[in-house]
Amino acid sequence: MKIIHTEASLGWGGQEIRILSESVGMIKQGHHIELWAAPDSNILHEAADLNIITKALPIDKKSIRNILKIRAKIKKSQPDIINTHSSTDTWLVALANTTISNPPPLMRTRHISAPVPKNFTSRWLYTKATKHIVTTGSALKKQLVEENKFPERMITSVPTGIDTKRFHPGDSLEAKKNLGLPTENKYIGILATLRSWKGHLYLIEAFSKLELPEWKLLIVGDGPMKKTIEEKIKALNLGDSVIMVGQQKNPEEWLRAMDIFCLPSYANEGVPQSILQAMLTKLPIITTSVGAILDAVTDNESALIVEPKNHLKIQEAIIKIINNVELADIISNNSQKKAVTKFSFEIMMSSMLDVFNHLTGKTS
Repeated sequence: MKIIHTEASLGWGGQEIRILSESVGMIKQGHHIELWAAPDSNILHEAADLNIITKALPIDKKSIRNILKIRAKIKKSQPDIINTHSSTDTWLVALANTTISNPPPLMRTRHISAPVPKNFTSRWLYTKATKHIVTTGSALKKQLVEENKFPERMITSVPTGIDTKRFHPGDSLEAKKNLGLPTENKYIGILATLRSWKGHLYLIEAFSKLELPEWKLLIVGDGPMKKTIEEKIKALNLGDSVIMVGQQKNPEEWLRAMDIFCLPSYANEGVPQSILQAMLTKLPIITTSVGAILDAVTDNESALIVEPKNHLKIQEAIIKIINNVELADIISNNSQKKAVTKFSFEIMMSSMLDVFNHLTGKTS
């Protein structure tokens, strides 16, 4: 198959990582994959490093001129399917397709739980212009069916799959040494793009109340909230107790250096890849029930689930894990087993291939 992925986002996060990992997997299976993205986008540069065919196109702004450019590109490329990933690129492809005889089917992947507007134009986009919708979690599918009244038959939930050969338990002490972290300390960690809804500020507030000098907070990731987070750390006089290391190419090593993983998101989540990665790394996890997170973890079984935007509940959960080694072991063991059996990269690839085959008529 010839599959085109489009992405209007200029940023970097789990959504972009999934597009690229899925593309690499499809290429290995013999499919022709291209990525169309904005010239200054992070994903375009990362894709080139992975030897994915890329096209720099004005796909991040809605205009008649850009619709015509996308239309010309579609007609020239003649793909079997176009998989869009954000709002603007979906609109551009959908409108371009309306002016093409026998256009390629448009499939929309929904990565986040932000609500879809309940209006005529959005309904046309999702149920007429789009042939199928893939969500990254069952809660996102339920949201579209129950709140937007989209037909359930045209929506498939395919959670992101993680490479189990890359993300697995390891020697925490060795990881700390390799990363230059003080080995006498223990680490509460968060691995996420620095966006407001990931809940960094609430985690920092909770950490400031712990009064456990041997513990440090490890923040892995970069993004638009960096300055605000730095200001919060300074305001709370946390000093060397919080370590910010920015975006890292080897997140698996940073996860192995952590003793507790916390992602207190309060909006816009599917099934976060960092939670799945932490599960595979066999870490005790603290998170919320936002988006489709509960597709991955269950309270008191494979994670501790806390109320969003509540630093006191985060603090309580951290203390509970620190003081109850048996509970921490139960959570980490259960989460790892679940991640291996339900969220492997191979399972995701098989499910996505089924959707692509169905839309292109290669299977019934």
